[in-house]
Amino acid sequence: MRYNTKKSILFGGSFDPPHKGHKQIVKKLLEFDDIEQIIVLPAYLNPFKTKSFASASERLDMCKKVFDIPNVIVSDYEISQNRSVYTYQSWSTLKKRYNLIGLTIGADNLSSITKWYNFDKLNSEVVWFVATRRGYILDINMLKRAKIVEIDIPISSTELRESLNLEYIDDTIRNKIVNIYNKDKN
Repeated sequence: MRYNTKKSILFGGSFDPPHKGHKQIVKKLLEFDDIEQIIVLPAYLNPFKTKSFASASERLDMCKKVFDIPNVIVSDYEISQNRSVYTYQSWSTLKKRYNLIGLTIGADNLSSITKWYNFDKLNSEVVWFVATRRGYILDINMLKRAKIVEIDIPISSTELRESLNLEYIDDTIRNKIVNIYNKDKN
């Protein structure tokens, strides 16, 4: 694969399901002057979780639909590994393909971020783009370089799975969401 020179930000997550909050993060990131491209990276399985509700292939497919936005690439790197992959491993591998300058995280990840595999190395290499989230304290003192991404959609994937509130689901995946997450309730 040829090296992509656009200044890029990595945005990984379970995306179980991807929702309008995630989409708003991507759109806000593209407003930063120093960002030309977003690499959306659905996880095969978050190393801190024991399961996903939607399969890896379903989440990848949904991400491709939701993030069909100019200057956004949905990468299957972690899913193609067929196992949990640490962020540092993804960062190290994908920076050989893309001009990665930063990594996006949600404010809900700040409380456990120092437990991430190779956090100190990752912290020395990246600019963190921290998406705000209602109800979470924005303590970024442990981050070497950070920028705040103000998000105003009050929803999480967990809340969406539990409520199936389709207001925060992109039109392109609404039917799929109902089919996937309703079967888990039965």
